[in-house]
Amino acid sequence: MSPLEVVRSALRGLSSNPLRSTLTTLGILIGVAAVIVLVAVGNGSSKAIEQSIEQLGTNTLTISSQGGRGFSSRGGAQQQVSTGGITMAVARQLTNTSLAPDVKSVTPEATTSATVTAGDTSVTVPSIVGTSVSYFEATNSPVARGAYFTEDDVENGRKVAVIGSTTADNLFSGLNPVGHQVNVGNLRLTVVGVLADKGSTGFQDAGDTIVAPITTVQRELTGYGALSSVVVQASTAAAVDQAESEVTAILDHQLGVTSSNDRTYRVLNQSQLLSTRTEASKTFTVLLAAVAGISLLVGGIGITNIMLVTVTERTREIGIRKALGARTGAVLGQFLTEATALSLLGGLLGVVAALVTVQFKISGIEPVLVPSSIALALAVCVVIGVFFGGYPAGRAARLRPIDALRHE
Repeated sequence: MSPLEVVRSALRGLSSNPLRSTLTTLGILIGVAAVIVLVAVGNGSSKAIEQSIEQLGTNTLTISSQGGRGFSSRGGAQQQVSTGGITMAVARQLTNTSLAPDVKSVTPEATTSATVTAGDTSVTVPSIVGTSVSYFEATNSPVARGAYFTEDDVENGRKVAVIGSTTADNLFSGLNPVGHQVNVGNLRLTVVGVLADKGSTGFQDAGDTIVAPITTVQRELTGYGALSSVVVQASTAAAVDQAESEVTAILDHQLGVTSSNDRTYRVLNQSQLLSTRTEASKTFTVLLAAVAGISLLVGGIGITNIMLVTVTERTREIGIRKALGARTGAVLGQFLTEATALSLLGGLLGVVAALVTVQFKISGIEPVLVPSSIALALAVCVVIGVFFGGYPAGRAARLRPIDALRHE
């Protein structure tokens, strides 16, 4: 019996009971679609994390001040502010080129939150940042409309601000905010620019912010205590670790730190964070694929079950074929082909279903298709067909013609 005849016989066997074949195929379809989609979701999550981290640049260090907290009643409202840790005087020491030759720029940040009004509209802005002009380059924050404030604005403590895209939408409802004013307590700021949309980072919307000269924010809102954080930009991505060592040495000296356990600050290395998050995302993707793979296993067990039923129902047919001279290999090949065809057809339909599904966002994540997952899923389908169809096919091939012909 030629291979072509074996395939034809297998297809005729499958078409004889289309409902059973369809239901068996459905199990494989769901499994394959689940594997491809969940891998795409994991990959999309990983890409989103990488992009959010890279927005700050992989050559930056973020130094968080961990001093005490106090309260200030500036600006007409009581604000929680830092009372210890890294001050402006300490931050200026980080710009010493002889002590820190690998540091390109130092950006101090005094951060608070407050209720902001514009006309009759009032919203709570979680991130009001007082900083210097270098903030925009260090944090990769371009403006979409208007312009940045200037060094002269910082030196003279002018009441100007650049606002985030979300804050602009909330306060001005589609109008161009440039030239308009916003009130932060008793502080009135003139909007000179609007930041480009950067999306959200974790649970925080990066566009829900107001950026103003640090001299203005400290004078009117936070007071002159410790800074919330300092962003240090290394000269190159390769020099980040060296810059971290230089910055740590300066801060330890300035703050009188004698032991790492006594430090009132924490240094976050963006490149290390990116590497850690990437590895975590890969592990997450593998776990998702493993969970989806269980459904493929269930589908394979379903193939075994259905093929055993098929062999039982067609026992007399097998006996007649063997009595007429059909070889054991031909019978084995036919039932293996039927099982593999069911599995492969389900896999192909699963790929189609997955390709449609990944066009949509899932739980806020935009899936990123991994081509290798398609090839792997189809290969697994063939293996499932051969492996789980092997036992029923072998059982059919081992039937003795006389026993098969006696079967009722």
